[in-house]
Amino acid sequence: MVGGRSLGRRFGWLWAAYAASTFGTRLAFDAFPLIAVLVLHAGPAEVSVLAAAGLAVGALVAVPLGHWLEFRRKRPVMVAMDLVRFAALVTVPLAHWLGWLGFGQLLVVSIVVGTADIAFQAASGAYLKSVVSGEDLLVANGRFESTAWTATALGPPLGGAAIGLFGPVATVVADAVSYLLSAAGIRAIGGGEPRPVRTGAPVRVGDLLEGWRYVLGHPVLRPLFFNTVLVSGLIMATAPLLAVLMLGPLGFAPWQYGLAFAAPCVGGLVGARTSRRLVGRFGRHRVLRVVGTLRACWLVGLAFVHAGASGLVLVMLVELGLITCMGVFTPVFATYRLEQVPDDRVVRTLSAWSISSKATIAVLTALWGLLAGLVGPREAVAVAGVLMLATPLLLPRREHAEEPGPAVETADPGVGR
Repeated sequence: MVGGRSLGRRFGWLWAAYAASTFGTRLAFDAFPLIAVLVLHAGPAEVSVLAAAGLAVGALVAVPLGHWLEFRRKRPVMVAMDLVRFAALVTVPLAHWLGWLGFGQLLVVSIVVGTADIAFQAASGAYLKSVVSGEDLLVANGRFESTAWTATALGPPLGGAAIGLFGPVATVVADAVSYLLSAAGIRAIGGGEPRPVRTGAPVRVGDLLEGWRYVLGHPVLRPLFFNTVLVSGLIMATAPLLAVLMLGPLGFAPWQYGLAFAAPCVGGLVGARTSRRLVGRFGRHRVLRVVGTLRACWLVGLAFVHAGASGLVLVMLVELGLITCMGVFTPVFATYRLEQVPDDRVVRTLSAWSISSKATIAVLTALWGLLAGLVGPREAVAVAGVLMLATPLLLPRREHAEEPGPAVETADPGVGR
């Protein structure tokens, strides 16, 4: 229970399952790129391909996935995807200990885990609505958001320490076990789940594209769609390059690398807590415009990372500024998006948004890997930072007339996504 309000036993088990898998994933922050660099001695192009493969295949699979999940019970799908992710991940430490681990296996496991992630997220989003009432959805999502920020702050430095003590695959073991714990928590929820009724109507291409049709036809969601997808893509495209640069030529230890990206997550918590007050004082549209612009100014600073303590402090300060802006922007944007999408289009619209974001991240990550191979990782990060400066041009210039949306629960410290 958070903020003196309980959402019931079933949500408690779902939240516990989410916390287990989220902490496991954050503990294994960039585990595959770390293994590729430290064990397989991969270069920036290979690390970028590894980071992009799971996202790319997952995005392709997810296009018809929403329709498939619509006619199946969601809890068994979630349990099955947890078990699939466990089975795939546990092969990595086994192969490493036997001396068989290769880049191809990391690539296959990344694809399997990425595809299972898409299926799990689609099923869990729909299942949450059967666990909590409509007025509590934002409260529940807020608690998930708070858990994610906490895990992101604590997981990477602990994972870096675990790698230093037990070897490069230690966090992969922890991540695999976390999916077993998640599956157990979801099983413990209990209760019946009615089988969705099939309509019998054939699936048309237009049905699969309805989410994109709605977003692209909306005067404010359309620019926000392009802005958020591009910003996420540019940020994530630089992640494997920074891993290669910091862990390779600059000589940072894994725990230092994890700390550099974990400690600044405090800014996300601060930003999320202040977003409501900023909207109350300045209005939603102004907050989106101003903070969305400030968010674009930080990435270019990562191109100046250098060895030593001052280089580590530089990365942490840049990440602190970026994450604080994201902490303010994301809940305001996400709340507006939920208010604007009709109930009968939420799943398709959010699925289309997620698929587009993951596909863009995959494409840009692969492209930036190739660019880094040609000009170097530092120069590739600089190009991404310069392009990021142009993203505020995609923010909506005028606020669309809107009907009042649901109020956000004020007692909860989190923010619904």
